[in-house]
Amino acid sequence: MFHRPQGSDNPARRLLRLLELIYHATVREIRKSHRNPLAGLAIAIAQSLIFVAAFYAMFTLIGARGAAIRGDFLLYLMSGIFLFLTHTRAVAAVVKADGPASPMMKHAPLNTAVTITAAALGALYLQLLSLLVVLFFYHVLVTPVVIDDPIGAMAMFLLAWFSGVGVGMIFAALKPWAPDAAQIGSSIYSRLNMIASGKMFVANTLPGHILVLFDWNPLFHAIDQARGEVFLNYNPHFTSATYPLWVGLGLLVIGMIAEAYTRRHASISWGAGR
Repeated sequence: MFHRPQGSDNPARRLLRLLELIYHATVREIRKSHRNPLAGLAIAIAQSLIFVAAFYAMFTLIGARGAAIRGDFLLYLMSGIFLFLTHTRAVAAVVKADGPASPMMKHAPLNTAVTITAAALGALYLQLLSLLVVLFFYHVLVTPVVIDDPIGAMAMFLLAWFSGVGVGMIFAALKPWAPDAAQIGSSIYSRLNMIASGKMFVANTLPGHILVLFDWNPLFHAIDQARGEVFLNYNPHFTSATYPLWVGLGLLVIGMIAEAYTRRHASISWGAGR
């Protein structure tokens, strides 16, 4: 009576069900803190504008505006700040995603792959939308926005997000074993990137002994390369556009392997005690 017809559960249909599940989980992530999605977007925009205003005031007070790239100074600030926020919020979103020991995992067919993907996509959605809204109003109300290579700049924006997802996967795999250490580690990483991301300067102006202090950071490479795509007068010589991609892929693979091991352990031991 309840026998499923043969051929009804083909791979294409399973993929569509998975994508639908990810979509609904992403909507849930976006509305987790605010039921009204416009409120979440407004907060993301406000936080971005506060960052831009704070750095604009700091650069103006210390007289360092002339050290920036020749071009629109506010666009220079936004090219660093938005990539920084996208990267750090991707890390935080993946770390906070429901893990294998979460009660949400009892609701089939939900799994950690869906919750982590939804958290990462939710962070990307809010940051991308806030970026487009801020650039639109800046273009309309202040001055026309001119980006030398918009596709390349968007690729660097996505690489900043992707490398953040990779870093977040490492902390997410650690969280079930040591939740406090994972939370503290991700917070330290985000605070460290306030300086290590290089959003306040460009790689071409750094001496060699200072450059090596930032060269390890995929976000530093993404921001510097993004400024090369945004500004016609800047050509980055000491950073790589592929470095964030390979680092992000490597961290993502390591994090997925560690998370799979943790998930199996949790289902056998931690889940039995709940």
